[in-house]
Amino acid sequence: MKFTKSVLAAALMTASVFSVSAAVNAAYAADVQDKVIVAHRGASAYLPEHTLESKALAYTMGVKYIEQDLAMTKDDRLVVVHDHFLDRVTDVADKFPNRARKDGRYYVIDFTLDEIKTLNFTEGFEIKDGKRVQGYPNRFPMFTSVFKIHTLEEEIEFIQGLNKTMGRDIGLYVETKAPWFHKQEGKDISKATLEVLKKYGYTTKDSNVIFQTFDYPDLKYVVDTLMPKMGMKLKTVMLLGYNDWNETYELKDGKWVPFDFNYLLDPKNFPEVSKYATGLGPTYAMLFDLEKTKKGNIVVNDFVKNAHLNGMMVHPYTVRADALPEYASNVDELFKAILIDADADGVFTDFPDLGVAFLEKQAKK
Repeated sequence: MKFTKSVLAAALMTASVFSVSAAVNAAYAADVQDKVIVAHRGASAYLPEHTLESKALAYTMGVKYIEQDLAMTKDDRLVVVHDHFLDRVTDVADKFPNRARKDGRYYVIDFTLDEIKTLNFTEGFEIKDGKRVQGYPNRFPMFTSVFKIHTLEEEIEFIQGLNKTMGRDIGLYVETKAPWFHKQEGKDISKATLEVLKKYGYTTKDSNVIFQTFDYPDLKYVVDTLMPKMGMKLKTVMLLGYNDWNETYELKDGKWVPFDFNYLLDPKNFPEVSKYATGLGPTYAMLFDLEKTKKGNIVVNDFVKNAHLNGMMVHPYTVRADALPEYASNVDELFKAILIDADADGVFTDFPDLGVAFLEKQAKK
């Protein structure tokens, strides 16, 4: 059989197209596999947040990182709990009814570790008309089974133990809660956190840990002062919120005033922020043009692009399949908008299994 020059040229062109297509597909699959699913407070959609049981379940789901929120006790221990108060997730009001502050909250910092260990940990709730109302009604029933608060050391030993027995290397994603509040109370939560991390071998940017905070002044203190003094250099993430959240306060002219997050959200300040942050942690809505976005058409903005131009990764929070925004028809659509369309490097989710499954489906395309 003879081939004309045109037939040969066409054949070579077709082979070239298939070769390029295969290379593109391989690159896409590799890029997708590099995306990070972070278990937000563990597998918190299925078991009470931040319990060791929730962390174990998240571990089995194939995530790359498991999150630890930290607050400090009266006797200077670090416990894993999302809020720096106890009344949303425990029976503290029943066991210690006279220990609330004037605002009605029961602060971690007012209790010893031994006292906190007596509490029953449960699915989050609010008080409405004098009754406890579960925040996510279809999640694990309140005050059923037995769950307890644990220390950062206990969780690290648990995850490191699983890493050994399972032959994996799942990372820590540590957040210091309200460092500004702890400073007001005379405690340095960031220093205490770094001391524990160093004790367990997390000291360099190659260590499988990320240190995150909403407190920019404290992050600068951590990067400029604490880590150099302690011989440490960890990956860091600056969490971003909206000003009306009053998430962070800073000391100015002797007064504690709300921190202005608009400064951090302005791309022209990203070069400065990148001196302290390896990455940014925005709420995922910050990745979209909400004025143009509508159901069936999520429009991304340049947030991730601008962060990448300044050498910072982006890990937004928090995807919840049972609390989708009105513009997302299903959880996969939201994962796609965040991880593929906006090109975020990872995402926090209460549903780690759904995040991992989404990336697996994308990698196979």
